[in-house]
Amino acid sequence: MQRNSLGQGIGRLIAIAVAAAMLLMTASAQALEKIRLGKSVPHPFTFTPAEIGTETGIWKKHGLEIEVFGYGGDAKMQQGLASNAIDMSLGSGPGMGFMAKGIPAKAVAAFADAPLSMGLIIGSKSPVKKLADLKGAKIGVSTNASLTYWLTRELSRRQGWGPDGIQTVPLGRLPGNIAAMKRGQVDGFVMSASVGYRLEKTGDAHVLLSFGDFIKDFHTHVVFATNKMIAERPDQIRAFLKAWIEVIEFMRKNKDETLRISSKITKLPPDLASREYDAIMPMMTTDLKFDAPAVKTLLKSFVELGILPTEPDPKVLYTEEFIPASR
Repeated sequence: MQRNSLGQGIGRLIAIAVAAAMLLMTASAQALEKIRLGKSVPHPFTFTPAEIGTETGIWKKHGLEIEVFGYGGDAKMQQGLASNAIDMSLGSGPGMGFMAKGIPAKAVAAFADAPLSMGLIIGSKSPVKKLADLKGAKIGVSTNASLTYWLTRELSRRQGWGPDGIQTVPLGRLPGNIAAMKRGQVDGFVMSASVGYRLEKTGDAHVLLSFGDFIKDFHTHVVFATNKMIAERPDQIRAFLKAWIEVIEFMRKNKDETLRISSKITKLPPDLASREYDAIMPMMTTDLKFDAPAVKTLLKSFVELGILPTEPDPKVLYTEEFIPASR
């Protein structure tokens, strides 16, 4: 009898322990705040901190769960912000121009400066062989008013051809750009230079130039948050930015592990992934603040490139109130 009672007691303790563990797991899961995070395009290395933060547990450490949504360019992603289909997003500096057009969101951090990651990729069958040949050429971009659109028109303007000296053709995601290039519908397209490296291996294209060689004072990528998120969940924005900084610091210190995770997204072979990492990490900042000369470049360009009729008030475009204090 005593032995049976002892067994029953142990059984009850085990049941209680299991129930307690399950309650702790449930409480832990409930404690995580979900953020629906959009990407203007799904695969660039500069946007892989979203997945790296999940796999390393950094988001969870800061009480967050990140659900990622990929879009076919800045314009389509901005529609996601406008409809509250997403809470925050990773997009381009030029995409801030949408805020002046009434998109209910703001940029809350700048995380990539000069466009070291972006290349102009020219098809092997195109007559374009050098920079001067680009006048009048057709170049694929993701969407109008996107980063790729801005870079192409700004390059044309800086060459003295005016913003329309190079024709931009909105083609959405990468497969559409590659297909149009192979059919000869465009001479090439603007995308992460790593895409060009991959196409060089197959003989389909080459990287004609890196935009980082032409454009210095710039914010290539920023973090956006909807006005609803800003008003109702400011603490989660702060937690996101604090965690983001930690992810970037992890990436700087752990190249091999960063490439193991990011390659699942970028689909790059090891040699090209390593080459991209070395080229791009210098543009990834942990300061997150908006640089005055970079903002000036963007404001001026919105008018010069025909995106906006006049320079907008910077307060409409971005805020620094959620950026963590310097450590």
